[in-house]
Parts: sequence; structure tokens; C-alpha cells
Amino acid sequence: MVEYIKIARIDHWFKNVFMLPGTALALIFTNIPFAEIMWPTTIGLLSVCFIASANYVINEWLDAEFDQHHPIKKNRSSVGNTNLTAKYVYIEYIIFIILGLSLGLLLPIEFMIFLIALLIMGVIYNVKPFRSKDKAYVDVLSESINNPLRLLLGWSAIVTGSLPPSSVLLAYWMGGAFLMAVKRYAEYRFIDDPERAALYRKSFIVYTEERLLISSFFYALSSTFFLGIFLIKYRVEFLLTFPLLALLFAWYLAIGQKPHSPTQNPEKLYTEKKFILYIISLCTVVILLFFIDIPWLQVLVERVEY
Repeated sequence: MVEYIKIARIDHWFKNVFMLPGTALALIFTNIPFAEIMWPTTIGLLSVCFIASANYVINEWLDAEFDQHHPIKKNRSSVGNTNLTAKYVYIEYIIFIILGLSLGLLLPIEFMIFLIALLIMGVIYNVKPFRSKDKAYVDVLSESINNPLRLLLGWSAIVTGSLPPSSVLLAYWMGGAFLMAVKRYAEYRFIDDPERAALYRKSFIVYTEERLLISSFFYALSSTFFLGIFLIKYRVEFLLTFPLLALLFAWYLAIGQKPHSPTQNPEKLYTEKKFILYIISLCTVVILLFFIDIPWLQVLVERVEY
């Protein structure tokens, strides 16, 4: 059973905290009391974790033949492990789906729609004939779309009949694409062998270090552009966070340059203690600016007459 639990990647469940900004946005745009969001948010978070594990299970099983060409992933439970059998792997996959969707039924229909979309994206990303992860650029965009889906799940767990602003959804998507592109970049540099890299990940047939670096720059620019639209439209005080957000992107890219970069495995990003402290500080600034009004900042968004 231990081997089957490993491929469910329970330790990756922390990634689903990307739901919580959706919940925070819902609180900002509605008058729902904070006490009323705890139960649906908890149920929603747990249901998303189960669906994420279903996607991880199918990912590890179908990637086994490719992971054997990766210096570290070749040690995964799914690679060359005779204790794992296809029948029980697919039973595990179905169990996680049932658990996730059963909890999702306790929440609004919009939440269920986005939950099913998250499950479908796992199929599109991993399963032939779709297997979008094999196609350069499509792989990054199709995997990172899970970011705005998580935000929508956080929102729809407590709000019905409306959606968050499209600008923040696009910013979230492009931000996720930036993270994925830097991950690919770090992986490619870590393997340090184009032929072996192509055996591990088919998209590496097209990718090069230069192309991955340029694409990550594009995704970062796109994310900050859409984020800028959101900040200006809804609360001008948030513009003060823009330089801090730009530094966040630059710092993450710098981490991606390291020889054994934790960006290859975001669950190990906690090792970058200064970076984590910076993220906490940035979140604190955002919270403070939500309550502090700075009238003179209007000069940045309004025409000045003299």
C-alpha cells in the first residue's frame, strides 16, 4: 500500500493553497461573513486535493517509461516497480475521483463544474491521444491552466452566480505558465544532455535553454500586464506592490538558474528560506494596502489638468 500512496503525492497537496486567493477575492467582492466560508472552503480544499491525487496517480503511471531517463525520477515508485499493477493503479485513480466528486457535491454546482474541469485537464495532459505534455508550449499552457481553475474553485466554493474578474484569471494563468516554464528550464539544464532530455520529455525535442528562458519572460510579462489591469481597476493602492511582484518573478527566475534548482520540484521550495520570507512579507503588504487609502495615488490613473 505504501507504494500506491506514494504515487498519489500527498506531499504535493500544499499546491492547492492556490485556491485560497480565489476565496480571498470572493471575500473582497462580496459581503459574506468570514465565519461562513470556513466549512465550504475546507470541504472544497479537500475535494480538490483528492482530484489532484487522481491526476498524480495517472501521471506517474503513464510517465513511468519516460521517467526512467531522468536522473532522479527514475527512482520513483512507478518506474520499474513490480509491486505496482495496472489494475490497482486504476482502481486507486477511480477511488480518488469518487472521493473528490462526492465532497464536491456538497458545494454549489459551479464548484462541481470547475472540479470536473480540473479532472479533465489531468486526462488531456497525461493520456493519449491528447497528452498535451508532449507538445512544446502547449504543455506549459495546458498544465498551468490548473492555476485559474484552482482560483475559480476557491471562488465558487462560496459564491454563486458570478465569476472573478477575467484580468486576474489571465494573470493567474500566465503566472502559472511562468512557473512551469522555469521548471522546464531548470529540468533541461539539470539533465544537461539534449538527447536524454528528449527521451524523458518529448517537448524537449523542440525546447532549448534559450527558448525556455524567452518563453518564461513572455509569460512573466503577460502575467504582470493582466495583473496591472486588475490592480488599477479595483484598488489603486495595490499598485505599490507592483515593484515587489516584479522582484518576485525575477527572484524565482534566479532560483531557476541554480544547478540543482528547487524549481524542478516546487514542494522543495521551502529550502529557499529568504524567498519564502519575502513571499510572506509581500502578502502582509497586500493585506495592509487593502485597509489603507492613499488618495494621491489617483494621479497615476486619472488625467491631470493644470
